[in-house]
Amino acid sequence: MTASASLADPTIPLNRTPTTPRNPGVALVAGAALVAGAIALAAAFGTRQAALYGLGGLMGLVLYHAAFGFTSSWRVFIADRRGAGLRAQMVMLALAVTLFFPVLAAGSLFGEPVQGLVSPIGVSVAFGAFIFGIGMQLGGGCASGTLYTVGGGSTRMLITLAFFIVGSTIGAAHFHWWAALPSLPKTSLVALWGPWTALAVNLAVFAAIAAVTVVLEKRRHGALETPAPAPREGLERVLRGPWPLVWGAVALALLNFATLALAGRPWGVTSAFALWGSKIAGGLGLEVTAWPYWSTPARLAELNGSVFRDVTSVMDFGIIAGALLATGLAGRFAPVWRIPLRSVMAAAVGGLLLGYGARLAYGCNIGAYFSGIASGSLHGWAWLVFAFLGNVAGTRLRPLFGLEVERTPKLTAC
Repeated sequence: MTASASLADPTIPLNRTPTTPRNPGVALVAGAALVAGAIALAAAFGTRQAALYGLGGLMGLVLYHAAFGFTSSWRVFIADRRGAGLRAQMVMLALAVTLFFPVLAAGSLFGEPVQGLVSPIGVSVAFGAFIFGIGMQLGGGCASGTLYTVGGGSTRMLITLAFFIVGSTIGAAHFHWWAALPSLPKTSLVALWGPWTALAVNLAVFAAIAAVTVVLEKRRHGALETPAPAPREGLERVLRGPWPLVWGAVALALLNFATLALAGRPWGVTSAFALWGSKIAGGLGLEVTAWPYWSTPARLAELNGSVFRDVTSVMDFGIIAGALLATGLAGRFAPVWRIPLRSVMAAAVGGLLLGYGARLAYGCNIGAYFSGIASGSLHGWAWLVFAFLGNVAGTRLRPLFGLEVERTPKLTAC
């Protein structure tokens, strides 16, 4: 199995052989983009933007080297009851809430105000998260997975990303209609129960989910999956990968906490897609400023300002550059341009569902699931339930588009 094939189709396992050569040119370009981008951002928009760009770069490197994918982890559990990926997500969430809850209760970190991502629960969240889950399986990735596999050289995921942006833009145009449907008010478990009770309950739920995956995996297979031997050790493994999933889980929780410290709020991804798409739509002559989504002063300032002033956009650019650096160091940058038509169709449909669903559900697997739960938002748990149901439906739809449904777990790119 070639590395190029794995990047062209994220459902194909990554080449993990230790003899894979580096791509020094790719790594050099990516490294230069990270350094030059940080310098330019610092000069034009301040050191905070430069730091957030670098933070995004670290996230891209972590996501790629750990192959930390939400989509494939859910799929192999749905299809084959292998739960290592889900257990890693529970580790990530457990560390995140431990770090976040006391700080959010205090309202400040290092003397600076911070707030979580807390959103209401309603019809729009249920429907949006459900179709986002379907989009994950058809598009081949989630929000973070789409960005880091694009940075890793996946041509198919470029299609997913393009339609992700289109779907996000349409979702922004329709958002006011969905937001008017019945919903419950924003509910923060930290505010409702206090940080320590909320922390204890969340940790108990994470442990219960992990325990369920263990029971179901042993029931299906007799034993838990044994990780493959690492092809590299020491510094070579740190720089070139592959990383154990738990490394990725811990690193992502710490990087999200660093985002809270720098940006004053947790990590998000998809609001930038709505911004990019709306700017393009406005350039094509559409009256984007008439959309209620952009009617608040803060959002209107984002729409009229530079994308490099937008925290989420800057971090997204960093993720792509960081993943490009990781794939150059790992020697796996080799894009393939021949993609089956049905796979292209799945990427397009999946991207639209991902983008539209993320707007309706107040976020994606990062902003709603990871950062939402880390913020103590009850909305994050609702998102998890409906998105998982969408993944079940999406997994069953994959064969219609010629996409594989793994019967045994494979380490994939997203």
